Amino acid sequence: MRYSISDLEQLSGVQTHTIRIWERRYNALVPMRSAGNTRFYDDQQLRKLLNIVSLSQSGLKISQVCALSDQQINDLLNKEMDYTISGDPHFEFYISQLLSYGLAYNEFKFDALINKCVLDHGMTETYKNVIYPLLVRLGLMWRKDNICPAQEHFLSNIIRQKLYSAINELPVGGSSASSWLLFLPEDEDHDIGLLFANYILRLSGQRVIYLGGKTPFDSVKDAMQHNQIDHLMLFMTRLRPVNDASAYLDDLSDFFADKKIHLAGNTKLIHELHLNQNMDWFKSLYEFEETIKNILECQIN
Repeated sequence: MRYSISDLEQLSGVQTHTIRIWERRYNALVPMRSAGNTRFYDDQQLRKLLNIVSLSQSGLKISQVCALSDQQINDLLNKEMDYTISGDPHFEFYISQLLSYGLAYNEFKFDALINKCVLDHGMTETYKNVIYPLLVRLGLMWRKDNICPAQEHFLSNIIRQKLYSAINELPVGGSSASSWLLFLPEDEDHDIGLLFANYILRLSGQRVIYLGGKTPFDSVKDAMQHNQIDHLMLFMTRLRPVNDASAYLDDLSDFFADKKIHLAGNTKLIHELHLNQNMDWFKSLYEFEETIKNILECQIN
């Protein structure tokens, strides 16, 4: 794909002027030129920028990261990959085999194996111990240029199908349950985490209105106006300029000042944000489950 420098800003969270400084000072990226002399970047340049951001946030200076060879960057990514290896050989078997089947586009074997995992361990444990580590590993493989977008889309869509199927088997929450509105901002479309939140909430008997990815702000307002909603929940998974993320959340907080708003997603981004009083941040699945547990206890009492 071709990307403009503004595309890189939105995808990486690094402001345009900073990218240009890195280009001039450290030769971080080398933009190409179209026939009309317009600057553009390709997938390889995007991967390099995302790796620069990630490695710099791990403690290395920008100058150090930009001086690394492709092999040195690859070695550091391999170390990150090691963190995705499960300490439980049983779950690691599922992760590695599912990844192998997915990269080979073997839907039959992928489907059979993930069904067995869900049957043996349930959807919640399968997501925690297999699906989530698999998705993290998949993202790192893309950054290493070990997979193509088609393979990532193939795997992600099968996982979505499994989550939809699991959600479809659950009853709709009762009238005494709390109500939740789940959505992603208009520039977000990675909805697997949001789908799993939908599953967990419905499993707990909560009422859920699921809007999904790329939801315009006006659509959120419309859904709120026509329903009695207790909680809003959204994910921010993409890197983006902190000012843009803050402005969006401030608008959301001001417009729904009397509602509880829950945020999840990219730790590196959210850590830099100041959250308003009616917002909280689920740093882990455990915190999300504890919040639901507390809500259920209040409903019983």
